[in-house]
Amino acid sequence: MKENKRNFSSFKRIVVKVGSSSVAYANGKPNLDQIGSLVRQLSGLHKQGKEVMLVTSGAIGTGAGRLGLTGRPRTIPAKQAAAAVGQGILMHIYEKLFSEYGVTVGQVLLTREDFSDRRRFLNAGNTLHALLQFGVIPVINENDTVAVDEIKLGENDTLSALVAGLVDAELLILLSDIQGLYTADPRKDHAARLIREVGEITPAIESLAGGVGSKMGSGGMITKIQAARIASHSGVFTVLTSPAEKDIILRIMAGEQVGTVFLPSANKLENKKRWIAYSSALCGKIHVDDGAAAALVKKGKSLLPSGVTASEGVFEIGSTVSIIGPDQREIGRGITCYSSVEIDLIKGSQTKEISRILGYKDYDEVVHRNNLVLNL
Repeated sequence: MKENKRNFSSFKRIVVKVGSSSVAYANGKPNLDQIGSLVRQLSGLHKQGKEVMLVTSGAIGTGAGRLGLTGRPRTIPAKQAAAAVGQGILMHIYEKLFSEYGVTVGQVLLTREDFSDRRRFLNAGNTLHALLQFGVIPVINENDTVAVDEIKLGENDTLSALVAGLVDAELLILLSDIQGLYTADPRKDHAARLIREVGEITPAIESLAGGVGSKMGSGGMITKIQAARIASHSGVFTVLTSPAEKDIILRIMAGEQVGTVFLPSANKLENKKRWIAYSSALCGKIHVDDGAAAALVKKGKSLLPSGVTASEGVFEIGSTVSIIGPDQREIGRGITCYSSVEIDLIKGSQTKEISRILGYKDYDEVVHRNNLVLNL
């Protein structure tokens, strides 16, 4: 590997995600030694003028430990209750330890809705930028006390990648209970080799993902690979490794070849298309024929009503929809110019017929190519 691919010393904006197993023991009690090491390293980078953001898991696990539970809660209300207890404990620890280095931190709680709604998405970005301008380290977590789907999915890996893209970070560091991506599960296969560099996330790379890690955690390798893909298409480097090694974050910044580095994609998506692809909420589906599929994929055309065969779901103008080809596979995602009711009326028709069918024509396209992201 060429050295310049890991030359992160000049990077200014960094997002660090730490998993549940890195901030808490198996019984849910906070791992103060590891948290202290993390805080010391991030404070050091902060003193160097770096803009650092910390995405932390562990609220549910820490709360479960304080509540005397032996493992991760199973029901949504129990998880929310544990998160309510654990979130305060974690933030108190972070605030106390960072203050010892003269660093101010601010808590930011986000849910999927803060990313799926375009206005809230932009407001979240403005808040994070303002905190950085004030010299504050944002401590970010999902708002597990009110979230539902996020709790079930364990999406803090994805959250950290969305945050990295939102603030145009240069580097995302994912700290987990494994040292990187291996050719096989190293806990089961002693012949497994660490993969030092991933240039492109292919189906073969995805197939290397195992199951969920620790008893108190909820994510697995697949969520880390998905996070690396989001970061890659946002032009962000991702390093996956374990926090157990001494000064691991500082060593990463110095260019040491630890863990697995996922390289940015050569085709960085613009901000709006990143939002369509990874943040916006899907409201329905539009099915297209072979001709439309070829025009979208091979020629980069807009989707016209003539190529639409059916719609699924009830959605309005401006909704994000999944575009499905004749083989029932998703071609891409886009923002629709017409509602599901209107699309059902004009599907299969020529553009010139829209006015006759609807009594008006606001757009020629069902989905304009500027609001369309093909599967990556």
